[in-house]
Amino acid sequence: MLQNYFNLECKECSRLAAFLSEVKQKHPSYHALPVAPFGDPNARFLVVGLAPGMHGANASGRPFTGDYAGLLLYQALYDFGFSNQLQSTGLQDGLQLHDCRITNAVKCLPPQNKPTGDEIKQCNRYLTAEIKTLPDKSVILALGNIAHQAVLRAYGLKANAAPFGHHKIFVLPDGKHLVSSYHCSRYNVQTKRLSMEMLAEVFVTIKNLLAD
Repeated sequence: MLQNYFNLECKECSRLAAFLSEVKQKHPSYHALPVAPFGDPNARFLVVGLAPGMHGANASGRPFTGDYAGLLLYQALYDFGFSNQLQSTGLQDGLQLHDCRITNAVKCLPPQNKPTGDEIKQCNRYLTAEIKTLPDKSVILALGNIAHQAVLRAYGLKANAAPFGHHKIFVLPDGKHLVSSYHCSRYNVQTKRLSMEMLAEVFVTIKNLLAD
């Protein structure tokens, strides 16, 4: 159930709670609360990002919606049959995910898009609970090193158990697969660290793992 791994009223990270309050005052129409996971509740594929973006998920209330990072991700989801629409524009756009759910390592917008280590740890219990809802043989895609480390933490693993790298695959203790990728941020795309073709290659691997 959704409430087992998400709390819309959570304010346990005082810095984040105070920042969200400030953002809400400046942008009254913004969601400016913890951002819930989005997608199929019975999904075998979980995408884990870093945290909501200021004018993206923090504004819209849906992960990777309304900012540049979502363009590549939702295109890949559509191209590989996980989404019924090419783009995610808002909560009322009719988008549905199939066999896929999207979440973040940190559910609240952090100042300068940089959560502290304590905030990542504090929020990890929600990710841990969410991962436990995944069926056997599921695949977790970690976008960026912080998301990658958050998944390892959710399993009680140390960082050196599976060093982060683009298109790296790691078998988790319960048999699920962790696939890591560079984050689809504007910076990574503009600097050519990540391209649509590179992300597509990651999705080919994920589809093959889910087909086994």
